Amino acid sequence: MDIALPIITLVVGLIGGFFIGVYYLRKQMTSMQNDPEMLQKVAKQMGYNLNSKQMQRAQQMMKNQNVPGRPAGGGKGQKRKSK
Repeated sequence: MDIALPIITLVVGLIGGFFIGVYYLRKQMTSMQNDPEMLQKVAKQMGYNLNSKQMQRAQQMMKNQNVPGRPAGGGKGQKRKSK
């Protein structure tokens, strides 16, 4: 029973850290939707330079992904395998 407590603590810590990370990432994504300067900064860090039309399109895509009741893949459905 001496080794069970550290293992349980590790598992609980990993699960808790995962959910805290998901919450933080979702919070950052929603704040990025409302702040075009932050979205531009992230795009520049990734090596992209967005003009105003591209910026509006990116914000619209991010807003559409967070609409409840919509499939996660943008509603395109699954790809079929060719035989």
